[in-house]
Amino acid sequence: MNDEDIKRIIEDNYDDAKADSLRSMVKAFYGKKMRWMAVNIWIWFAVFLFPLIFSVVKFFGAEQTKDQIMYAAIFVCCIVFMGTLKVLGWVMLSKHLIGREIKRLELRIAELTEVVKSR
Repeated sequence: MNDEDIKRIIEDNYDDAKADSLRSMVKAFYGKKMRWMAVNIWIWFAVFLFPLIFSVVKFFGAEQTKDQIMYAAIFVCCIVFMGTLKVLGWVMLSKHLIGREIKRLELRIAELTEVVKSR
């Protein structure tokens, strides 16, 4: 990738005010490229939501301590997995922002290389 390609990528439909907003990050996450990841995250979120609700209902209905501990452990595991999915979703949201910053750094390094070569 040469300098002109990097400049064109950065300058194409790029607005600094909109690039770092949460709305643009969410729009990129639910865009065509990342739709499969969003659907995957929501499916797994639903997969862990049902056992979570089930374990809460059963926890309060259980009479033995052993059963309460089992349902509490299921609840905690589901919460941990759902939290992990949220973190994964946030990482995917910020993916494009990080890529754009890397492209800016590549452009700066290319400019710096030209300055060093000219000396």
